Amino acid sequence: MSFTLAIVGRPNVGKSTLFNRLVGKRLALVDDQPGVTRDLREGDAKLGDLRFTVIDTAGLEDATDDSLQGRMRRLTERAVDMADICLFMIDARVGVTPVDEMFAEILRKRSKHVILAANKGEGKAADAGVLEAYALGLGEPLRLSAEHGEGMDELMHVLRPLADEYAEKAAAHLPETDVALDEDDDEDEEGFRKPTFEKPLQVAVIGRPNAGKSTLINKILGEDRLLTGPEAGITRDAISLTIDWNGLPVRIWDTAGMRKRAKVQDKVEKLSVSDGLRAVKFAEVVIILLDAAIPFEQQDLRIADLAEREGRAVIVAVNKWDVEEHKQEKLRELREAFERLLPQLRGAPLVTVSAKTGRGLDRLQAAVEKAYEVWNRRISTAKLNRWLTSMLEQHPPPAPGGRRIKLRYMTQAKTRPPGFVVMCSHPDKIPGSYSRYLVNGLREDFDMPGTPIRLTMRGQSDKNPYKAKREKKPGALGKHLAKKRGQPRD
Repeated sequence: MSFTLAIVGRPNVGKSTLFNRLVGKRLALVDDQPGVTRDLREGDAKLGDLRFTVIDTAGLEDATDDSLQGRMRRLTERAVDMADICLFMIDARVGVTPVDEMFAEILRKRSKHVILAANKGEGKAADAGVLEAYALGLGEPLRLSAEHGEGMDELMHVLRPLADEYAEKAAAHLPETDVALDEDDDEDEEGFRKPTFEKPLQVAVIGRPNAGKSTLINKILGEDRLLTGPEAGITRDAISLTIDWNGLPVRIWDTAGMRKRAKVQDKVEKLSVSDGLRAVKFAEVVIILLDAAIPFEQQDLRIADLAEREGRAVIVAVNKWDVEEHKQEKLRELREAFERLLPQLRGAPLVTVSAKTGRGLDRLQAAVEKAYEVWNRRISTAKLNRWLTSMLEQHPPPAPGGRRIKLRYMTQAKTRPPGFVVMCSHPDKIPGSYSRYLVNGLREDFDMPGTPIRLTMRGQSDKNPYKAKREKKPGALGKHLAKKRGQPRD
């Protein structure tokens, strides 16, 4: 990536539409109502042969207090300071407004490179607005249509000389990264690859509204990167950030709060929830963040069950622990409720944290690393079959209808999450309780707490599969006798 481009402007001028076009995906939520985007969203943009980082920002509004709009404005101004180039968008059909003039003055002072773009510029209705844009004093406006892709060649032509300038600066300070390593240098004894900055560990933080997800990620980052506040439902997009978490390369997703489906009426909130569910599918480790004051509501259980069904490693983090008065008593209640309400995640880590003070974040990171390691765990077939023999001796399978079930051997078929196959007779007759007995034994004996485990019973006949092969291939004596009888040899 050679440079960073921030797209700024009033609400509903088409910033997120242009962002989606540049990254080639529908990453940012788009709707006709203004103010849908609230956080900063980064993406890898492609425009012809140019490659750069693009930032979608909240709409600039004339608010400087601590209201939601004021905090959104400060976050956008932070993006302006971070970016190498600012693309200032106006609505060509509306024309230049007093708010546009005010923010043009701010950008002239804060940004080194400002590109003026008149969006929604298709058709004659936009002619007057494009002409008005000259009065902003930011040079010749680019006439764009983010929705229809018009003006992209002109934007690439303007960006190219700036891209060359930043590429030269980056080359002068580029660290040595292309270092030859042995093939197994980044693998441990279990054989799974450790996270790298090219392929970081994917972590999604999910939970109900106002549980403190954005505050937690800001504390991990060490800066106020995500918009936070006392209002519930501030986060709308599933925002992903790649960070170095004390030496652990992580791509962490902040998601919108998930309420019960019956309470979700607003169109944008429905889009936000589906965006969060998609983040769970992309994640490897899911942190379910609870509010210590109201833990384990029905919606939390549904979210945890979703993560388990998707096969993700799960960690339960209880936030706002700094304001909890009866900590030991509360912790016992939480553990008891967790074991009772989520038996499918038996043994999953339960970590108490305070997103406000940062207390407990070291334990949370350790739990994430442990969960990821368990999620990737491989167990040799020899160990599994010795274990299976002892489990059968302790508790043999039932004999429904007097028919004895034989469990012959076991092997691990996959990881992420761990999946095992047991070859047996009459797999359809094995009750679910016996499968749960084996799964719980795997968790306990091979130290795999919390991670989803997939166990498949596969049928195998009693016939010897090698019998036919032995009949087809006669030994040395058989060949000698056949030769004496004058029969052709095999």
